Amino acid sequence: MERIVIVGTSGAGKSTLAKQLAARLNYPHIELDSLHWGPNWTEAPDFAEKVALATQRPFWVLDGNYSKTSHIFWPRADTIIWLDYPIWVNYWRMLRRTFQRVFGQELLWNGNRESFREQFLSKESLFVYIYQTYRLRRKKYLALMQNNAYPHLTWVHHRSPRQTKRWLEQLPR
Repeated sequence: MERIVIVGTSGAGKSTLAKQLAARLNYPHIELDSLHWGPNWTEAPDFAEKVALATQRPFWVLDGNYSKTSHIFWPRADTIIWLDYPIWVNYWRMLRRTFQRVFGQELLWNGNRESFREQFLSKESLFVYIYQTYRLRRKKYLALMQNNAYPHLTWVHHRSPRQTKRWLEQLPR
């Protein structure tokens, strides 16, 4: 495991696991959200270039599902960790995270903050996004894994947070 991609539905804990794994392995952490989002929740115009540059290093842990740049980092990766949790786990984690970010006024990438209105009263809400993408994303990753679309990749498929925690704890420091 030298170049690791962590994927899964929004709220699964991709960034959290990536931070923990990167710290444990002493690898750089590449958070696609931080490269993607510019000020005022606009897409960074040089997103693909940033991804290409960040993944040129020999070791890294990357988290995110951005299909528009996966053609850059999937061929460079050697391991995919798929957090394939039940939808209710993702919703619960998203709810907890959103309350922390909104009411804690957490500063995110490039000065952005989540708002109560956007997350709970908008069609752009991540809760709506989870509902819209959950089945499609599962189907996509299952097909990629089963069809061996990237034969050079080792797949680590976790079906529960407990399984992920046990797996992480057994890794050497």
